[in-house]
Amino acid sequence: MRPEVALPVLLPLLTGAVSLLFWRSRPMQRFLAVAGNAALLVVSLWLFVSTLSDGYVTMQMGSWPAPFGITLIADLLSAVMVLMTAIIGLAMGIYSLATTGRGHEKFGYYPLMHILLAGVMGAFLTGDIFNLYVWFEVMLVASFALLILGGERAQMEGAIKYVTLNLLASVIFLTAVGLLYGMVGTLNMADIALRMDEAEHTGMVEVLAVMYMVAFGIKAAAFPLFFWLPASYHTPPVAVSALFAGLLTKVGVYAMFRVFTLMFDQTMGYLQDIMLWGAAFTMVTGVLGAAAQHEFRRILSFHIVSQIGYMILGLALYTPLAIAGGVFAIVHNMVVKTNLFLISGITHRLQGTYQLKKMGGLYREHPWLSVAFFLSAFSLAGVPPLSGFFAKFVIVRAGLEVEAYVVTGIALAVGLMTLYSMVKIWNEVFWKSLPEDNHVPETATPTGDDGRLLKPSLWMMYLPVMVLALFSLLIGVLAEPIMWVMMGIGDQLFEPSGYIEAVLGASASADDVLLQPTEAAEDQPEADAGETAR
Repeated sequence: MRPEVALPVLLPLLTGAVSLLFWRSRPMQRFLAVAGNAALLVVSLWLFVSTLSDGYVTMQMGSWPAPFGITLIADLLSAVMVLMTAIIGLAMGIYSLATTGRGHEKFGYYPLMHILLAGVMGAFLTGDIFNLYVWFEVMLVASFALLILGGERAQMEGAIKYVTLNLLASVIFLTAVGLLYGMVGTLNMADIALRMDEAEHTGMVEVLAVMYMVAFGIKAAAFPLFFWLPASYHTPPVAVSALFAGLLTKVGVYAMFRVFTLMFDQTMGYLQDIMLWGAAFTMVTGVLGAAAQHEFRRILSFHIVSQIGYMILGLALYTPLAIAGGVFAIVHNMVVKTNLFLISGITHRLQGTYQLKKMGGLYREHPWLSVAFFLSAFSLAGVPPLSGFFAKFVIVRAGLEVEAYVVTGIALAVGLMTLYSMVKIWNEVFWKSLPEDNHVPETATPTGDDGRLLKPSLWMMYLPVMVLALFSLLIGVLAEPIMWVMMGIGDQLFEPSGYIEAVLGASASADDVLLQPTEAAEDQPEADAGETAR
């Protein structure tokens, strides 16, 4: 019994349920938003420490042994993703206190946030491919509800594109799950990994691998079906944008890492070139789209797409070092991208707009906000010695080791274009003077996302921003021990036998597992025959 692997899923579900019980109590919901997410961070740290010491932490729900029961499992990758999600969740809980108006709270903002976190945690910890689909759907429902809170025209337009393409991905995902079950007769991912090694290498394996790649590629906003993201992420309240930016696309990338290193590793020879060029086009189209924008959150939204390309490139290069670099990029991006969206919310609070041309002068009036932006933005661009530099450095080195010179060169060029976008925001928002014709509306400071008046609470917005900026700086300063953890992740993903043994038992082998249902089927007619004879 290892409760630390179940608590990160159960706790946000419980917090969300209790928040619903206190539907009419705004102070109680706000208290639970912070207290529940703080408790989630504690149990996530517990899971991370357990995984560091034991390698894998598993739990079979209802005492049904794998592969027949539902498995929860945490390896280093899952534990790191759970820990980062808890950090982002707590930051969002605090930030939301200052930015979420009564109207949004009245329509269930906090319960939806907890349900979304539960969906993300479940996706990271499940050992069952169908349950991975279920947690994706939990995330989709909660995120769609958060996206349309407020019901403005721009939100509805963005939400329609968001939900349409994500439903398409869900249909492809569910179809692939059904076909895979029909082929191997199990939904447990460790068991699937064993049976795929024994399966005949017909074209069906490649077809299934492509279906999973397309489904998770849409969820991760990879080229060419990424346009739902920049069309929607700039429309909801800024806390929702930041939550989505930090978590949702990363779940799609995580699923790609999990599935293609565990279940479809034998197909990487066929898919590697597709992934490599998909990663390259994702980086290029994202960064070019950002360069053409002049609205703060739209620039950041396109850069989510661009940075997803680096993560997929880490998987596509398919070496332990490249996978470690890809996961490093995920961790770094979750912090800095969330923080950049939070900073955009503060600038909007201060100057009443997201349009770069109408902003300016914040460097002199708010130097600490400028420092936080500088650290996060230039980390995103990969400027040394900030965290983004180490993530990109590892991926580039892995690319050179496998002689993928063209894609590696594209990754370096995209880093320069990212720097251009960040410098553009810095110059327009912080460095140049505020345009004389821009009069900051009186309502900008005390107004929430739904237009209702809020008490001045800028420090609640500053607190998570400064903590995340410091955290981003620490990732760069402590790059060596963090890289040690990332290399451990790369080794675990590249050698999935440890994951399989942790789920199915140390004595499990392909023959043992494959014989179980067969023996049961063979024993059944004999038993029936015995009953008939008696």
